[in-house]
Amino acid sequence: MPVGARAAALGNASVTLPDLWALHNNIAGISDLMQPQAGAYAENRFGVRAFTTVALLGVYPTKKYGVYGLSLSRFGDELYNRQHVGIGAAHKLGQFSVGAKVDVWQVSVQGYGSRKAVTLAIGGQAKIVPGLYFGAHAYNINQAKLTAFEDERLPTVMKVGLGYTPSKKLLLLAETEKNIDHDATFKAGIEYQLLPDKFILRTGFQTLTNTLNFGAGFVARQFIVDYAFGNTTHLGNSHHLSVSYSFGAQTIVQPVVNMPATINQL
Repeated sequence: MPVGARAAALGNASVTLPDLWALHNNIAGISDLMQPQAGAYAENRFGVRAFTTVALLGVYPTKKYGVYGLSLSRFGDELYNRQHVGIGAAHKLGQFSVGAKVDVWQVSVQGYGSRKAVTLAIGGQAKIVPGLYFGAHAYNINQAKLTAFEDERLPTVMKVGLGYTPSKKLLLLAETEKNIDHDATFKAGIEYQLLPDKFILRTGFQTLTNTLNFGAGFVARQFIVDYAFGNTTHLGNSHHLSVSYSFGAQTIVQPVVNMPATINQL
C-alpha cells in the first residue's frame, strides 16, 4: 500500500514523485534527495481501529554511491496484523533514476500464528522532456509465498505513470496500476502551489475503488506536514497524516515542479 499523505491526497498517483515517501511508493524517487530525511506516517481507514497503518522512513544520500533508505510499517490490531522492515537503494544516471528494495514481511493472525516472506521491488523514473516525467514500479517481482495452502502469496503490483508541469505552480499526474490478481485501476491527481514555499493544495481519485481524495501540505523551515482526506462511497472516510524533517537544506536534483525545492519535497 502507498505511504505518505501527499500520495494519498493525489489518489495515490505517486510513481513519478521524487520525495521521502518514494522509499515505499517507487524506490527510484529517493535518488533525487540531497539531504538526510526522516518521516512518520499514520492513516486510519473508515474509522475502524483495526484498519490503522503507521510507518517510519529514513533516507541517507551519499556523494558517490547513491541514496539509501530504511522503512518500517505496521497495519492491523491483535487479531490480524502485518508489519515490515525494508531497505532500499537508488542511483541517478543523468536523466534516469533506478532503484531496488528488499522488504521482510510478517503476517500474524490470532490463533493461527504468523508467517514471514521477503519481497523484491524495482523502480525507475525519467525526465522525458522539460516538464514531463515518467515513472514505473514493480513490487514483489519474486511473488513471495506466505503458505503452500491455496498457494497464498503477497500481492504483486505493477504501476506506470506520467507527471506533467504545465506551469510553475501546477503538477498533473496520471497513473495506472495492476495487481496481478485484480482488475487494473486508473489514478489521477492535481497539485497546486497556493502560497509560494508555504502551502499546497491537492486532489485525486481512483477508478477501481471509486475513491475521491483531498489534501494539503505545509512547509515550516525543515519540517513538512501533509494531510489527506479520502472518501469511498460505500465504506466511509479515511484520514492520512505525515510529517517529515530534512537534516539540512531541502534540495533535489530533478524537480517535479519548477518551483522552490522546499515545495518539491511536499
